Amino acid sequence: MARRIYLRPDLSVDELERRYRAANEPHARSWWQILWLLARGQLSKDIAESTGYSSYWIGQIAKRYNAEGPEGMHNRRDTQSHRAAPLLSGEHLAGLAAAVRGPAPEGDTWTGRLVAEWMSRTLGRPVSAQVGWVYLVRLEGKRLKPRPRHVLADPAEQAAFKKSSGQSSKQSQPRTRRQTSNSGRSTNTASA
Repeated sequence: MARRIYLRPDLSVDELERRYRAANEPHARSWWQILWLLARGQLSKDIAESTGYSSYWIGQIAKRYNAEGPEGMHNRRDTQSHRAAPLLSGEHLAGLAAAVRGPAPEGDTWTGRLVAEWMSRTLGRPVSAQVGWVYLVRLEGKRLKPRPRHVLADPAEQAAFKKSSGQSSKQSQPRTRRQTSNSGRSTNTASA
């Protein structure tokens, strides 16, 4: 027989409903809905059918609410970030952006290796060229160089070639498709 789960009387039924309707995070919204339904007197098996949560998990949510109160009803996955802290602070990143906008130290273009060297000097520790490339792309995107042009190229001949190559592909004959087997050579099964 299903038993009724009781909640501590910190919040009224109306306040639980208000928190359920105002919740933005999906897990918290479901948890407040479960608490609201429990406070209205519904059984955990009925709540499990309507919400999709198991009766065990409904009991765990009620247990957490009874132990910690309304403060305990937040998604704990959001409280810890496993992402590493960024290497460059806002000031350092602004300095790197200013440096990248200027000329590169060796007179060529900025590369991941050059950005990594700049970061190593600024941070006082070694930084890999890959990390330098990541920061370079983050600041200005990939730098694309135009394809080199041949020194002896004639622009008029190139334009004529472009025009003629576009027309020849449009005039090509449509292909006819042969009915073939994809599993190898055909076999006759009638003589077996």
